[in-house]
Amino acid sequence: MPDSPAASVQTPRSPVAANPVPAILIAVLAHLTAVAPLATDMYLSAFPEMAADLGTSATGIQLTLTAFLIGLGLGQLFIGSLSDSIGRRRPLLIGSLACLVAGVACALAPNVELLALARFAQGLSGAAGVVLARAMISDTSRGAAAAKLLGVMMIISVIAPVVAPLSGGAIVANIGWRAVFWVLAALTLIMFAGAAVFTKESLPVSARTRGGVRATITGARAILSNRNYVGYLLTFCFAFAALFAYISASPFVIQNVMGLSAGVYSIVFGLNALVIVITSSVAAALAGRVSYRAMILAGLAAAALATAGLLVAVFNGVPTLPTLVLFALFQGSLGFIFSNATTLALEEAEAYAGTGSAFLGFLQFTLAALVSPLVGLGGESTAIPMGLAMIISIVLAVLAFAILTRKSSRPGAHVESGAEQGADQGRAAVI
Repeated sequence: MPDSPAASVQTPRSPVAANPVPAILIAVLAHLTAVAPLATDMYLSAFPEMAADLGTSATGIQLTLTAFLIGLGLGQLFIGSLSDSIGRRRPLLIGSLACLVAGVACALAPNVELLALARFAQGLSGAAGVVLARAMISDTSRGAAAAKLLGVMMIISVIAPVVAPLSGGAIVANIGWRAVFWVLAALTLIMFAGAAVFTKESLPVSARTRGGVRATITGARAILSNRNYVGYLLTFCFAFAALFAYISASPFVIQNVMGLSAGVYSIVFGLNALVIVITSSVAAALAGRVSYRAMILAGLAAAALATAGLLVAVFNGVPTLPTLVLFALFQGSLGFIFSNATTLALEEAEAYAGTGSAFLGFLQFTLAALVSPLVGLGGESTAIPMGLAMIISIVLAVLAFAILTRKSSRPGAHVESGAEQGADQGRAAVI
C-alpha cells in the first residue's frame, strides 16, 4: 500500500487564536462519548423481563442489541464523512435530537419489532456524539493536547460500560425496563442541550471538503491509501476486538468456568476497568514527553504477553489467580494503545478527521459485533474460544502496527516541542 498522506489532497487547516479547551466543553465532549456505551449496556439485565413483557424469545431481544450496534457503526461512517463537508455542529445537533426521539420510541415500543427499529435509529443517530467528539478534538488539538483529550474520552468510554449495567440493573429492579430508555432519553436531552449551548463550529468553512459525494469518496480514498492511517486504524480496532472478546466471554468464564459468584465477577470487572483507567491516565500524562509509538509498542507487548499467558491458562484448567492477573495485565495494556493509536490515526487523516473518525468507529463496532458471538461457540463452560479470539486479535494488531506504520514526519507524531504544544492550544479556540 503506498504511503500517500491524506494531507496532500486536502485543504490546510486555518490557524486560530490560542486558548485552552474550557473544562465545560471537555465535560460536554465526555458526555457525548458516554451516551452510546450507556445505551449499549444499561438494559442488559432486563432481557428476561423484556422477553416476557413483549412476548418474544431471548433471541428476539438480543437482536435489539445487534440492531443498535449496526446502527452505531453505520451512523459513524455516514455522519463522520458528512461532517467533513458541512461542519461538525449541525450534524451533532440533528443527531442528538433524533437520538432523543428514538429513545422515547424505545421506551414506548409495544412489540420487539418496533423496539428493534427504534434501537437501530437510536444507534444511527447516537453515533453523532461518538464520532464528532473525536473529530472536534482533532480539529482543535494536535499531538500532546489531542492525546490528553482523547485519553480523557478513553477513560469515559471505559467507565461508562461498567456503570451502565449496575445503574441499569437498579433501575430495572425498582421501576422496570422501560424506565431505562426514559433515563437514556433524559441523558440524550442533556447531550443535546450541552451541544447547543457550549459547542461552536470546530471546522472552518475554509477547511471543509467540497464536491458532495465525490469529495467524500475522495476523502475516503485519501486516508485509506495512507498506510500509516490504516496501520493505526487496524491496531486500534483489533485491540478493541480483543477487549470485546473479554467483555463478551468474561461473565461465563469467571462464573461458570472458574466457579466464582456474580458478586465477585462484578468486583473483578470493575477492578479491571479501574486498571485501564489508571493506565489511560498515565498515557495521557506522558503525552508530549514520550513517543506515542513507543507507548503503543509497550502496550502491544504487554497485551501479547497477557493473551499468550491466557491461552496457556485456558488449556490448563483456567487457574483462578493467574487468570485474574493476566486479565488485569491485558486491560492495563490497552490504556497505552487506544488513545495513542487514535491520536496518530487522526493526525494522519488531517482535514478528513471526520472521515478518519468514522472509519475508526465503524470498524471498531463491526469487529465487536463479529467477535461477540464467536467467543460463545464452545458453550458456556469453556474459555478456549475467548483465549483464541483474544490472542488472534492482538497478533493482528501487532502485525498491523509493525508492517503498516512508520515514524511520521508530521508534528505530534513523535514528541512535541514546547512551540508545537503552544500551537496545539491555539487550535482549541475554534470549538
